[in-house]
Amino acid sequence: MSHTLDSTPAADGYRMPAEWAHHSGCWLIWPERPDNWRQGGKPAQAAFTAVATAIATTEQVTVAVSARQYDNARNELPEHIRVVETSTDDAWVRDCGPTFVVNDAGDVRGVDWDFNAWGGLVDGLYFPWAADDAVARKVLEIEGADRYKASFVLEGGSIDVDGEGTLLVTEECLLSAGRNPDLTREAIEELLCSYLGVEVIVWLPFGVYLDETNGHVDNFCRFVEPGKVMLTWTDDETDPQHERSAAALKVLESTVDARGRTLEIVKLAQPGPIFITAEESGGVDSIDGTLPRATGDRLAGSYVNSYIGNDVVVLPVFGDAHDDAAVAAYTELFAPRRILTVPGREILLGGGNVHCITQQVPSGR
Repeated sequence: MSHTLDSTPAADGYRMPAEWAHHSGCWLIWPERPDNWRQGGKPAQAAFTAVATAIATTEQVTVAVSARQYDNARNELPEHIRVVETSTDDAWVRDCGPTFVVNDAGDVRGVDWDFNAWGGLVDGLYFPWAADDAVARKVLEIEGADRYKASFVLEGGSIDVDGEGTLLVTEECLLSAGRNPDLTREAIEELLCSYLGVEVIVWLPFGVYLDETNGHVDNFCRFVEPGKVMLTWTDDETDPQHERSAAALKVLESTVDARGRTLEIVKLAQPGPIFITAEESGGVDSIDGTLPRATGDRLAGSYVNSYIGNDVVVLPVFGDAHDDAAVAAYTELFAPRRILTVPGREILLGGGNVHCITQQVPSGR
């Protein structure tokens, strides 16, 4: 049973654990939206199936799917993956789903943020978004986890923690006009501390160039362990990404985390740059009010956008010259976890990647 609580996680002794803490499971949402996923979502469904299957080697996976696609998803996914019928607007459970928090006794609860499709009527990516805004509560009901309702807009992809009191965010995202224009930076910091149980917030200026989420940190810079982060990078000073990554590096180098550590920064070369082909663009329905997928548009590709599972890390690759270096870096960074690669391009075409389409449920132990 899931109860809605009128307190905050920090007040009750709860905090968001790091992604490498043990999971009891993971959630995904089945992609089908034809104005975002080409060819009615078929190539994306194959990619999501690969991600779900990789994660399911070490933890229970649940996939939420519409009534229309239930039979198809059930037939495409392995039998040991749980499939539940749920209404959604798209397939980004990291952002519309709950953020889980734990206490020292190992109890697990969830935070239900307001969701407005990454910017509402200012610069949101689709309308309406009411079904997605209801996903977090439904997931918490199914998981039997008590719920904190946060009354401000936030997405799970816009936050990353070390589990020891330090949080990474970007100003580009959290201070964007379409999310919480009535809140000051200080007010947002106070809310983040209350709902995530953190003490130090590291504000990076920007995320990945042309990231349609207004620069989610999970596509750009994430903790790999306490005191160590991985950062999307390019040495090409003519690439707009260089200035963004260099600005983040400057902040990170001067950061002291909640435990008094300076950060070790591992640079991961970005893939590509990657651009939408005419064939890919032509397979997407053109609908007013939805962000178009135009030929030649640059995609916000990144190797940082991975999933840290119990015994594996699921890493997107792109058939790119930088793939091998990313796999080698991950193999070293996340040992002894096995690195499982999945095709990332189809997910990227929809606007995100492996981390964006997953949401771990911590076990609390």
